[in-house]
Formats: sequence, C-alpha cells, structure tokens
Amino acid sequence: MDIVYRRDPQNYLKLVAALTPLAPYLRGAPPGLPFRFDALSLQRGLNFTLTTSAGDIDLLGEITGGGGFDELRPYCVTLKVYGMDLLCLGLDRLIHVKRAAGRPKDLEAIAELETLRADGNETKDESPPV
Repeated sequence: MDIVYRRDPQNYLKLVAALTPLAPYLRGAPPGLPFRFDALSLQRGLNFTLTTSAGDIDLLGEITGGGGFDELRPYCVTLKVYGMDLLCLGLDRLIHVKRAAGRPKDLEAIAELETLRADGNETKDESPPV
C-alpha cells in the first residue's frame, strides 16, 4: 500500500500511533539494524518503504510528478473501504504520476489503469480547482 502523508507535527504523531502496533521496519534493511519509527524520524525523513505485520507500506511525503499531500488532494476521490472513507488518487492523476515515475512496474500498470478509465470507472473530474 502506498500512503502519501501530510508533513506536519500532528500528523506525524497520528501516523506513529496508527502504525507502531504493526511493528514497522525498513523494508530490505538487515535484521537488527537500529530503526526508530517515531515522529522525529518522520520529520527528518521523507519517504519510507516499510514492512509491517500487516504487509508492506510505502509511506511517502512526496511522489514524483505529484508532490505532497496538499498538492495531490485536489485530484483525490473518496472511496469507502471497510466502512472508512479513504482519499485515493483519481485514475487520471494516478496514471500521470506513474508515467512521471517511469519505473518499469509503474509503466506496466498504466495500460490496466487506462482500461479502467476507458470503462468509465473514473469518478471525479481531474481538473484541479482554480
């Protein structure tokens, strides 16, 4: 799961409270490498690729081609998942950021996302507010 988070002190504390029970650890780091998942680490870092007891999470302060949370917010749609409202990038912006990232796995996903868009699954105008 990729999560783009707002970079402010209150949100760092919320993220730490939500993810600490899942035992986050740097994905790919050797076992035993000292890593403290706390608000100070979030403040000093930007993007974290984590493994947790619930699976892998990429905690992203910014993404290529999209910026941070506040820049991406206008391009989000609200989806209800397990009874919770989640903000998710709309298909047009998701395709845009995957194309900007240019990684092979992102480029491979674009065709599938474009098929979803062609099938009418986009639920929000992708134009940012003026």
